[in-house]
Amino acid sequence: MPVGFDDQEYTRSFDWSCWKKLVPFLRPYRKTLAMVLGLNLFCSVIDIALPLFQRYAIDQFISQKTIAGLPVMAVLYALAILLQTLAVVLFTRGSMRIEMNLGKDIRRACFVHLQTLSLSYYNVTPVGYLLSRLMSDTNRISSMIAWNAVDIFWAAAYVIGVFITMMALNPWLALTVILIVPIISLLTVWFQDRILRWNRRVRKMNSRITSAYNEGIMGARTSKTLVIEEQNSGEFRQVTQDMKSASVRAARLNAVYIPLILFFSSLTTAIVLARGGSMVLSGTLLIGTLSAFTSYAVGIFEPIQQIARNIADLLSLQANIERVMGLLDQEPMITDSPEVEARYGTVFEPKKENWEPIRGEIEFQDVSFRYPDGNEDVLSHFNLKIPAGSTVAIVGETGAGKSTLVNLACRFFEPTAGRILIDGRDYRERSQLWLHSSIGYVLQSPHLFSGTVMDNIRYGRLDATDEEVIAAAKAVSADQVAEKLENGYLSDVGEGGDLLSTGEKQLISFARAVLADPRIFVLDEATSSIDTQTEQLIQKATERLLHGRTSFLIAHRLSTIRQADMILVVRDGRIIEQGTHTELLRKKGYYHDLYRRQFEEEASARRLRQEEAV
Repeated sequence: MPVGFDDQEYTRSFDWSCWKKLVPFLRPYRKTLAMVLGLNLFCSVIDIALPLFQRYAIDQFISQKTIAGLPVMAVLYALAILLQTLAVVLFTRGSMRIEMNLGKDIRRACFVHLQTLSLSYYNVTPVGYLLSRLMSDTNRISSMIAWNAVDIFWAAAYVIGVFITMMALNPWLALTVILIVPIISLLTVWFQDRILRWNRRVRKMNSRITSAYNEGIMGARTSKTLVIEEQNSGEFRQVTQDMKSASVRAARLNAVYIPLILFFSSLTTAIVLARGGSMVLSGTLLIGTLSAFTSYAVGIFEPIQQIARNIADLLSLQANIERVMGLLDQEPMITDSPEVEARYGTVFEPKKENWEPIRGEIEFQDVSFRYPDGNEDVLSHFNLKIPAGSTVAIVGETGAGKSTLVNLACRFFEPTAGRILIDGRDYRERSQLWLHSSIGYVLQSPHLFSGTVMDNIRYGRLDATDEEVIAAAKAVSADQVAEKLENGYLSDVGEGGDLLSTGEKQLISFARAVLADPRIFVLDEATSSIDTQTEQLIQKATERLLHGRTSFLIAHRLSTIRQADMILVVRDGRIIEQGTHTELLRKKGYYHDLYRRQFEEEASARRLRQEEAV
């Protein structure tokens, strides 16, 4: 997550336009929301009426020393409590429904939108940032809308109702309570602002402690090999000390605030009792009315604090809304035109009946490309024609920019200028899904999904039979991975494939691409994490599988691409040489130096292994 991100979230002023973006998500539940607000209003009316029952009982039964009419009042009182209980149950169910469904709808909208964003967005956006938006922010939005906003409505209705009732009972005694309210309100606003500020700091420190735990556990082996345990302990000690200091500061503020509120609440009650008591003795006030006033004086301050606290929380919620809506407002860098969508469909509603078969001919016509955050062209007026069924190898040192050409050919990026043709037509005249569904991509760092070996291979073609999955695995020797596992193809691979080695994950990823039977293959240093013996098996399978398909081989080991129809040599983001393996060696240029250096390194490694064997 970007540094300083959390520091920005509580400094923004109220923006109604931001809150209006929640309206479409709330609209399906407007009836439930109206019901919840109505039930809260009913509960506040009952809460206001209960001291009036108390007043009536004291004046009519206790003062008069009679029980005539008591059963009727008792039934009404019990009915009021029963109705309030029922209202609370219904209100709780309604708020829970709003919370669960609102959170679900926002998360679903975010997840669906993420599927439409371009690859470049994921290149620059931290995973932690996205997870925080999808989980933490959406949970906070749904929870506070369903509960805190409703609580404000109840508390406001109760406070206004109590003031009106007190004024109706005795205006002069009501003023005694009303005059204390501004003092309580100012204290609440002042303290709540500071308490919230320190509590947020505690929450931020808690996140850092969680992160430190995660790094300490995940990086334990590295820490021990680097002997940095003391440094880690010192950094952790500082983070926990910061959290302790923030927690103590928040606790101190609470320790002052709560007694102050209790003091003014007790002071108000004492003034009401003193002034009301003298009025009772003088005969100008009934004792039942004094009892009701006392109940109101004691009970009115908690709703006032609740209003201030919830308003402060809702104001801070705007940052969560802005982050989530900012994600939903993010526009993909690569989009299909309305005409293309009308003919070929969208990612979620494809019109496959209109898709033309792909032969695999690719042509770069005067292509220039600059990364969105770059200042100069990576490619400039580049031209290249790749016949269907050709194998193109792209070589160069780490970080040279080997993936740029492939990302352009696969339309993960689009040219800044010029055109890229697939089978003679600009690929922007067809849908992204049309092209991507015909590409098999095997990455250097493969990703497996949680599930079984069978499930992960079947992602290449979801309607494939078990026999087809097994055949694809055998084609690249991935069946050897399954045979080693306890449950074979039904063995779980763990989260992200953590239960397998990198080489085993690579083999399954390769089998997944084979099952898809694509017209265009991309192998991004796909054999770099596999031992020499397995690599030889894959190379034999690759020669057969790539026959008749357009293929891109991004290679680190130059010995694996000698049979390529064309080799492109990339340096500092630019293609400096191109030709076949033999042609490039004859030039004795950069490729020749790379090949000779790597050949010497491999020869040294072989000699070392032979000496160790002896």
